[in-house]
Amino acid sequence: MPKKIAIPKNLEPAGKKLLKEHGFTIVELPDQKTSTLLKLASDAFGVILYTAPFPNDTITHMPNLKILARYGVGYNNLDVPYLNKHGIFVTITPLANASTVAETTMASILALSKHLVPATNEMRAGHWAEARSHVGFDLAGKTLGIIGYGRIGKMVEKKMSALDMRILVSSPHATKATYGTVVDRDTLLQEADVVTLHMPVLPATKHSIAAREFNLMKDSAVLINFSRGAIVNTPDLITALQTGSISGAALDVFDEEPLPLTSPLYQLDNVLMTPHIAANTVECNDRMATDAVKEIIRVAEGEQPQWPVH
Repeated sequence: MPKKIAIPKNLEPAGKKLLKEHGFTIVELPDQKTSTLLKLASDAFGVILYTAPFPNDTITHMPNLKILARYGVGYNNLDVPYLNKHGIFVTITPLANASTVAETTMASILALSKHLVPATNEMRAGHWAEARSHVGFDLAGKTLGIIGYGRIGKMVEKKMSALDMRILVSSPHATKATYGTVVDRDTLLQEADVVTLHMPVLPATKHSIAAREFNLMKDSAVLINFSRGAIVNTPDLITALQTGSISGAALDVFDEEPLPLTSPLYQLDNVLMTPHIAANTVECNDRMATDAVKEIIRVAEGEQPQWPVH
């Protein structure tokens, strides 16, 4: 009997095609609710997951489950030790999105430094003079600080090195950097004009960018967060932006997603916000879908996955 795989309804056709070619039975889920998964596919062998939480007790209702394949690289929505203990693989797609997220990070830095979005909005409203009043700043000659030096951090370093910026890197595991200089985190925060975050959510990193860190930064500096919302203490960030402790921010991730319309962030004109779309390109989405499916295929064929999380 073909193994059943539960997937998001809007998973890219390339991923669905690969599953069908390998004889799987596909169950398309209309939403990310656990109740929907259990109603439609409690007997699934594998599940392709986005970012919604996956409660531990879910597996007690899924006796055939052997793999949870993340569409992306973050896995803070999963209790990996618990799942591994119960014989369930958790996999990610680390090679699929690093370059794309780095490109989007670079785009946000450029847009923020030149105030492109406020100028565009003013011009669309017919305010030509006001649009021209949004004076930006050059990146050449400034200092870029990269906190987190994994795949994405290294890609950001490589791409941004072409802009004649001094680059500082801070990471517990970095001893040298390809294009920049490794420094401690406080030095980076004090000297960087642009601080960009690229680390996972761990006990040591959760809310690790907070009031103390904003006070260390230059009041002309900007913060870029395209990693995870939980890295930043949001109330402290809002205060820093409101008081001018830092100059601005570009945010693609938030503690709560979708970001509630009641959030004060919507009222701040020095914040560039996007709805968790750093990897949202045609090519990257296809890669994440097919790489997640390939992990399911490996496990179904009795092999070890290529990118398991332990």
